[in-house]
Amino acid sequence: MSEPILVAEGMEKWFGDVHAVKGMSLQVAKGEVFGLLGPNGAGKTTMISMMTALLEPSAGTITVDGLDLAKHTQEVKAKMGLVPQEMALYMTLSARQNLMFFGRIYGMKGKALRDRVDEVLEVIGLTEKADAPLTSYSGGMKRRVNIGAGLLHKPQVLFLDEPTVGVDPQSRNAIFESVESLNRDGMTVIYTTHYMEEAQRLCHRVAIMDDGKLIALETPTGLIRSLGGGVVLLGVSEGAPEDLADRIGGIEAVKSATRSDGQVKVEAHKLQPALMGVLDVTNQLDVRVTSLEILEPNLESVFLHLTGKKLRR
Repeated sequence: MSEPILVAEGMEKWFGDVHAVKGMSLQVAKGEVFGLLGPNGAGKTTMISMMTALLEPSAGTITVDGLDLAKHTQEVKAKMGLVPQEMALYMTLSARQNLMFFGRIYGMKGKALRDRVDEVLEVIGLTEKADAPLTSYSGGMKRRVNIGAGLLHKPQVLFLDEPTVGVDPQSRNAIFESVESLNRDGMTVIYTTHYMEEAQRLCHRVAIMDDGKLIALETPTGLIRSLGGGVVLLGVSEGAPEDLADRIGGIEAVKSATRSDGQVKVEAHKLQPALMGVLDVTNQLDVRVTSLEILEPNLESVFLHLTGKKLRR
């Protein structure tokens, strides 16, 4: 990994009796697209809010480009761009007018502001529609303007919080291309999403959070490889033999088998022969199979394997 631009160490956050973030530590490298994934309530929004100085941590430190966020808050915030899921745009204004307004908030003016707005419109692919009111835009086009507002001051680190929720396929692809273009130009992007295929396409590494803790941090390829040949989730009736998981675990193509709450989770070296072996064992023991789910190796199945939860759509 190249030199880190953002380092979070020992992050904790309490809301009264609720322990939202529990000792979270991570490093994001310069020029990296870093995915932060987790089911609802995992603590990722709280974590992003602390990393962008919207929330004060209960404990822990954050440094950005070598500067302590708590001690150099304004200087660090100037290095960051935040694009929240909720859009804060003026719908009766055009994309250009919105960007000019937000640029003035950043202290930009004159020709430098106009030139930067033109650059940003090019990046988000809206030059031709720049002067049309946002009321005429699709949801995806409005999201691209939202991203543009976070780019005006040329941040070193850009936080994108679920930027493609509810957008049309054309705009979704345009957002992907914008993120890839920004990253090619050296920008570090921290990207949260509920769509695993997005993380698999865009992110160099992904961190998976659950219950306020970091439970995995790896490249998408590394996480997928960790799943081996895949996973079989086998629902069985109450009368299934006590040694069922042990019998399944003895199959050559099976890496491990564990049983809990009427289900046997089978991790496979090779999925097809493992599945055939599992069905042979259940037939031999006359076990009634109540459900069967096959998780082939991809980032979504890794997520389900690690958290036991599916991301909402």
